[in-house]
Amino acid sequence: GIEELIVDSPHSLDSFLHDYWPDGDAPFKIRHYSELLAEKVESGDLKMEKSFDKKVTYHDPCYLGKINKIFDEPRKVLEAVPGLELIEMPNNREESLCCGGGGGRMWMETPVERRFGVIRVQEALDSGAEVIVTTCPYCVSMFEDGVLALDAEDKIKVMDLAELVKETL
Repeated sequence: GIEELIVDSPHSLDSFLHDYWPDGDAPFKIRHYSELLAEKVESGDLKMEKSFDKKVTYHDPCYLGKINKIFDEPRKVLEAVPGLELIEMPNNREESLCCGGGGGRMWMETPVERRFGVIRVQEALDSGAEVIVTTCPYCVSMFEDGVLALDAEDKIKVMDLAELVKETL
């Protein structure tokens, strides 16, 4: 009786869409939660009323953006947040830099300065962002590690889009 499956992980989204039902014949609709939030913002069913007066940059997770072409929906949600200033990092959308969590890299020993999560957090800092938002649990983990590696806990915060939305309700 399932009509729709909403997932929080871009990796799960990709598996459901392309591995379980590679011919697109899933017996129900499969979406990432950012698509649902964007739909609710657009319809007026989701109203974020508390101001979030910060400079925010959005990181496009590989499996959400590059592979499944979901770029605009998370940004639409962020643009609906009162007080939020959305700024883009140079590497965004199709050109987004991997966080380092996919493909097994999170299990490799890589020198700190060469870790993708550290490089990406530095890009966010260089953009002037106070918050880096993403829509993938792997990215959140890798960026939190990057913030610690850069000793930047007082300069930038890592948040999942759902966390930010909850704060503004």
